[in-house]
Amino acid sequence: MSPLPFEICTPQEVLTDLHARLSRTRFATRTAENWRAGTDPDYLRELVAYWRDSFDWRARERLLNETPQFIANIGGQRVHFAHVRGRRAPGAPEPIALFMPHGWPSAFIEMLPMVPLLTDPGSHGGDPLDAFDLVIPSLPGVAFSDLPASGPLTRPVMADSFAHLLTDVLGYARFGTYGGDVGADVSHWLAARYPERVIGLHLIRPRLPSNLDNLDGATEAEREYIARSDRQSADDSAYSHMQATRPDTIAAALLDSPAGLAAWIIEKLRAWSDCDGDIERRFSKDQLLTLLTIYWVTGSIGTSFRSYYDFAAGPPRPKVTVPTAITLTAEDRPSYPRELAERLYSDIRLWNDPGPGGHFLPMEEPVRLAEDIKSFFRPLRSV
Repeated sequence: MSPLPFEICTPQEVLTDLHARLSRTRFATRTAENWRAGTDPDYLRELVAYWRDSFDWRARERLLNETPQFIANIGGQRVHFAHVRGRRAPGAPEPIALFMPHGWPSAFIEMLPMVPLLTDPGSHGGDPLDAFDLVIPSLPGVAFSDLPASGPLTRPVMADSFAHLLTDVLGYARFGTYGGDVGADVSHWLAARYPERVIGLHLIRPRLPSNLDNLDGATEAEREYIARSDRQSADDSAYSHMQATRPDTIAAALLDSPAGLAAWIIEKLRAWSDCDGDIERRFSKDQLLTLLTIYWVTGSIGTSFRSYYDFAAGPPRPKVTVPTAITLTAEDRPSYPRELAERLYSDIRLWNDPGPGGHFLPMEEPVRLAEDIKSFFRPLRSV
């Protein structure tokens, strides 16, 4: 069945209920200064007040609906995605397709700053021959996409579903793929399982080998990076452990409290972005609340945890043989060792050391990322 056009249209009673809940928010007492114990209560109070009194979700809906969106039925699962055709230069081949899945705690809107830069580069100071068709999904269980009806939601399961969408539904025999965070895992598995279809793989923060505790012949740089990652994880993994082990417990709270939902998500947006502790250096309140409202009106925060809960049901990550590009971010400082990446990616064509921007690079530094993507895929277009 062909995809059906989709527009975001939130029932007014959902927004009325949201406003009432925001008006009744009870705020925590600060435990420590400067976000050291989690989301700062004073900032949360300010954000909740803006959400209640000033944020215009209807205006954001109209803006989001300017991007063509669709719903496809994949194995009985409702899959939501934006599909924006590239502008074809006169006499040029058709733009190639680029698949751009998001990570957590994100949504398809993370990729929208990339749309004009990649679909119509000629109008944004670039070469018209670098145009792409963009396919930007909502991951299963996030926003407007359903969870699969049965079985664990592993990263390869997601990759198989999206391979079907790209080839059998949208008709792309070959395509490129990009990703960071969970989206990087999905793109990794797409490239590993469908190398005959994937032109190239572009990642921020490359995936790590599954056997980190027993790397054969690990270099000093690899050992130092893994140890540093372990220390960071020890300080910042409570959310992941909760989502992977007791997702229904925390989901019950976050589905009932918009302020709680905000606290859970914005702490990660601040911690993982390249914002020097000032979250609004990278994200406006309207951007933050657009993401939060999408999670709220779809009631999808709990289902967004499913890939964490089911992660252990997946197999070890396989090696990828297709051409690969890696753009490191501020999260990778000091630099991720290239030899560690080469354990999983055998054909690295582009490697960029850490620059500005963090976990949410498509929103933080869209121009930088777009230039890397165009440079990497340029020689692969005719392959």
